[in-house]
Amino acid sequence: MNEKIDDYSPDLKDLLSIIHSERGLKKGTYLFQEGDQADAIYFIRSGKVRIGKITPDGRELTFRICGKEDFIGEMTLYCAPSKYTVHAKVLEDGICAKIRKEDLEENLLLNPNLNIEFMKMMGIHHQKAQLKFRDLILHGKKGALYSTLIRMTNSYGVSIKDGILIDLPLTNQELANFCGMSREVVNRMLGLLKKDGKVSMQEGKIVIHDLQFLRNEIHCENCPVEICNIE
Repeated sequence: MNEKIDDYSPDLKDLLSIIHSERGLKKGTYLFQEGDQADAIYFIRSGKVRIGKITPDGRELTFRICGKEDFIGEMTLYCAPSKYTVHAKVLEDGICAKIRKEDLEENLLLNPNLNIEFMKMMGIHHQKAQLKFRDLILHGKKGALYSTLIRMTNSYGVSIKDGILIDLPLTNQELANFCGMSREVVNRMLGLLKKDGKVSMQEGKIVIHDLQFLRNEIHCENCPVEICNIE
């Protein structure tokens, strides 16, 4: 969910009027881990949090990065208590607000407009996840890497003279975590893109020189930016 507070509807902003607590975020710690009780949603006031998962073979998958004024809502409502299937690791010190599940459910029942807007927000969140899995299933490793690069240009892209700079320092391992692949595979695929002049590196950041090539290769459907992003 990458909408910022000024972009939310008036009804959705009412989420922040629900009784909540606040806590500090310390880099390297976890907001929650896989298996913890899924009993709240969070609103990031400052800092960055990575939503991810550890696979059975020990690989780390990164689903998205949440920053200032993002909601984290990895739970289901109006059902028996459940557990988190992902973890939320703090990447940058900050502060977040925590709204308990029971308080959220009560307010959604009392405020139909808020309920509708919250469901819309959650629907966008699930649609993003489905599109990521679609790219991987239909286009394999190429789909995973190319769609990730496209999403990163939408989230962190800055236009420069000869392309789009992804203004986010990333190691190849971190990029591999987004794609669900090994670092060696990402190294090889990036090497081919660099050789063909499609991408390059600038001070540890990726520059996309031919965004349309990436889109064509995975038959990009030009989804709205609010869906096609990494946040």
